[in-house]
Amino acid sequence: MDHNHIRPWRNIARRKSRQIMVGSVPVGGDAPISVQTMTNTDSGDAKATIAQVLACAEAGADIVRVSVPDTDASRALREVCRESPVPIVADIHFHYKRAIESAEAGAACLRINPGNIGDASRVREVIKAARDHGCSIRIGVNAGSLERHLLEKYGEPCPDAMIESGLDHIRILQDNDFHEFKISVKASDVFLAAAAYMGLAEATDAPIHLGITEAGGLMSGTVKSAIGLGNLLWMGIGDTIRVSLSADPVEEVKIGYEILKALGLRHRGVNIISCPSCARQGFDVIKTVSLLEERLAHIKTPMSLSIIGCVVNGPGEALMTDVGFTGGGAGSGMVYLAGKQSHKLSNEQMVEHIVEQVEKRAAEIDASQEQAAE
Repeated sequence: MDHNHIRPWRNIARRKSRQIMVGSVPVGGDAPISVQTMTNTDSGDAKATIAQVLACAEAGADIVRVSVPDTDASRALREVCRESPVPIVADIHFHYKRAIESAEAGAACLRINPGNIGDASRVREVIKAARDHGCSIRIGVNAGSLERHLLEKYGEPCPDAMIESGLDHIRILQDNDFHEFKISVKASDVFLAAAAYMGLAEATDAPIHLGITEAGGLMSGTVKSAIGLGNLLWMGIGDTIRVSLSADPVEEVKIGYEILKALGLRHRGVNIISCPSCARQGFDVIKTVSLLEERLAHIKTPMSLSIIGCVVNGPGEALMTDVGFTGGGAGSGMVYLAGKQSHKLSNEQMVEHIVEQVEKRAAEIDASQEQAAE
């Protein structure tokens, strides 16, 4: 994030990592933290997988991962890669030949799990395929599938075991003069994952892919991910993230952005600041916010909107947002534009008028940025 001289307590010093490319997306270095998700369709069904990839890309996904468990999936992957507007990562477990086929099919990155991909000779074949076809590699260590010798050495999945696994496989890639790789050390236990990532961040300058694996359903998984990823990102650790949920992949993308937005690390779309509502509210805050989230989902321009039910905090919050509405009395409230009082508005007109004002402000911001770029 940009260094903030006025509010230094908001600064996050990102860990220095080297940069690699996942297709057209830079990962690491000073590149924006990218947001990933993974399809959950039958990967052999190219049409269904492409449709989900397109939906995720529209939601803001920078990179999409596709599982490649069999030859049907690797054959379909060629069409998926061709039709995708974002780089595709091929997710490989057990069958190293699927990684080779995926590289040939156009995958931008190969995700291999060192605990189940096979011995060093098989990894070397995957490295050759990646080099020949311009792929990067993600070393994906997972607490649930650590190598047997590490489990015997440490007794159970632990941060040291996960870090050792990752560094062993980094060594194999580097010994083969392959450096276009990133790494993850995921666990479903937030404490285990965080400790492993902190140790890994000190041990390598490779770009780090963050995730709390198998986090759970939409609500519980979001909470676990926000705690785990949020704390690591706050410490400056992480170059690309995936929120793993038993839910629609589009929701993973949305939540990933919300985590980054909350930390000021990435901005996309409208950041709605709203109160939880109480007896003082001058309008139905919860219903209004729900409608506005739906109506403003198409806005990609980073901007802020405050929707506050009464004048206790409403005016103060509105001073810090692009557009604001504060509830008042007699069925009307106050509209704020660029932090200043603008005009009164009836509650009945509120949603349509706010959508109009947000779209107008988004167009102004876009025009200003285009002019600055020229």
